[in-house]
Amino acid sequence: MPRPAPNAQRGSRERLLIAQEAARLVRESGIHDLDQARRKAANRLGIHDEALWPRQAQVIEMLREQQRLFDAHSQPTALRRHRESAVQAMQFLHAFHPRLAGAVLAGTADDGSPVTLHLHCDDSDAVQRFLHDQRIPAEARTSPLQLAGHAARQRYPGWEFAADGIAFELIVLPEDALHHPPVCSDDGKPMPRATLAQVRQLLAEASA
Repeated sequence: MPRPAPNAQRGSRERLLIAQEAARLVRESGIHDLDQARRKAANRLGIHDEALWPRQAQVIEMLREQQRLFDAHSQPTALRRHRESAVQAMQFLHAFHPRLAGAVLAGTADDGSPVTLHLHCDDSDAVQRFLHDQRIPAEARTSPLQLAGHAARQRYPGWEFAADGIAFELIVLPEDALHHPPVCSDDGKPMPRATLAQVRQLLAEASA
């Protein structure tokens, strides 16, 4: 069997190093944006060629491995608490067709991770009015996402708040995003998302 070419070996080694460092940054530095973690890890390692960077999926797998090794007693408890909070929030926000995304869905959430919910409404101000009517103080923010079928990323409005010690980030997308969801920034594949029923199923499977 032919051996991998030296350039291929180098690329594989550097992707592994970046994935390890990015996962460590997520665990220890409170960075929850995987793109930011990859970029910071690559800069620390002096690897500036983005072709040598790992996919987000590789960082997530490395993060899971590190959590199994170092956080086995605390991380599963934190994950369950965040998923239970996600269920409550999705029930509360059901009118906006919420979808769970991010670390809480991926299973890598820790105590500092936000619950990321995508809401769907063509009137983006409706979410602000709803939060105001419910007397929930929230801070405005925007998030860059690329929807399937769109040529470029756009910034979408959103809101951040905390409840019972857990951070929430709401990203308001047009209703069409229910059928044309956001795509991952590194491979263009649909971003993993879950409905309320699917999150409940994850909790039930974890308890079984």
